[in-house]
Amino acid sequence: MRSISILGATGSVGEQTLDLVRRNSGDWNVVALTANSNVEGLAKAAREFGARIAVVADERRLGELRDALAGTGIEAAAGRAALCEAASRPVDITVAAIVGCAGLGPVMAAIEQGGTIALANKEALVSAGEVMTAAVAKHGATLLPVDSEHNAIFQCLQGGRIEDVRSITLTASGGPLRTVADLSAVTPEQAIAHPNWDMGAKISVDSATMFNKGLELIEAHHLFPIDLERIRIVVHPQSVIHSMVEYRDGSTLAQLGPSDMRVPIASCLAWPARMDTPMAPLDLPAIGEMTFFAPDEVRFPATKLAREAAEAGGAAPAMLNAANEVAVAAFLTRKIAFSRIAVVVESVLQQGDLPNAPRTLEEVMRVDEDARIRATHLLEPA
Repeated sequence: MRSISILGATGSVGEQTLDLVRRNSGDWNVVALTANSNVEGLAKAAREFGARIAVVADERRLGELRDALAGTGIEAAAGRAALCEAASRPVDITVAAIVGCAGLGPVMAAIEQGGTIALANKEALVSAGEVMTAAVAKHGATLLPVDSEHNAIFQCLQGGRIEDVRSITLTASGGPLRTVADLSAVTPEQAIAHPNWDMGAKISVDSATMFNKGLELIEAHHLFPIDLERIRIVVHPQSVIHSMVEYRDGSTLAQLGPSDMRVPIASCLAWPARMDTPMAPLDLPAIGEMTFFAPDEVRFPATKLAREAAEAGGAAPAMLNAANEVAVAAFLTRKIAFSRIAVVVESVLQQGDLPNAPRTLEEVMRVDEDARIRATHLLEPA
């Protein structure tokens, strides 16, 4: 039996991880489960799986959580420090699925305990890539990518040598708005209605703007030691091929699978072996055809902005991520138009007095806070 902690247990990735644990219940011992504010979902999962500790990020909900777990013997805690403490408890694998830069502290705490981290929080690696990778090396941790694209690349690299890689191609569905003419009139409901994937609101909007793919480009640059110019993006609306690796001899390996996050999650949970999932075999005749397009970086400039931020390095990736989080939140609450998201991010990056490159977690968080302040000011009426 292996031990597991799930950070962000009530989100999309967390719930799908719990589904796999449920289907293989004799193999897993659940240690810690966390959630942002969903006390009901957190308590229900903690009781079902017999977690040792349940943590809610919102300190105001601690009383509710304690009441919900009364008599179970499950420890209840709340707040950022409690999240990090729970993440630091030694386990065989930690699934890091807290959305946004809020997950950075708990991810770093998990890394410092030296275990295996299945990373579904791309924003943490985007904002603190050098800091995180240095911590992984220092503490002997293992970082496994949960994002379907990076997990696909990871699988395609098995048995190959990174020095033999000519290029990496990240595939993108193009989201629900690829053929929408007037992006300024897009509603939150339209933006989160992803045609292929079942994801949370923030990630779905990132997919619609293509910022998701821009963040993934930066993430790939940290996960796989390859030059930025050799990381490519192609739009593949069917989402059957999840990414590709081209080798120097002209061979290209692609990972195919259904559009269900349980596949890459299972790949991480079972690594280096495999485990059963409830997915049906891939039916290529039913799929019929697969198409590919170059990204439209005029209508969807997010990938261009992300590449420029990665090339600039320093504080730019963290600034890009924080500004995007602020802009997406404003869009979801109908404070700005969909087309303003990229404008806000670009405006933050173009300000001349950017902070110095962060070298510690504390410096990363200061850069993140600075970018959020700048982005928030841009949302205010002139």
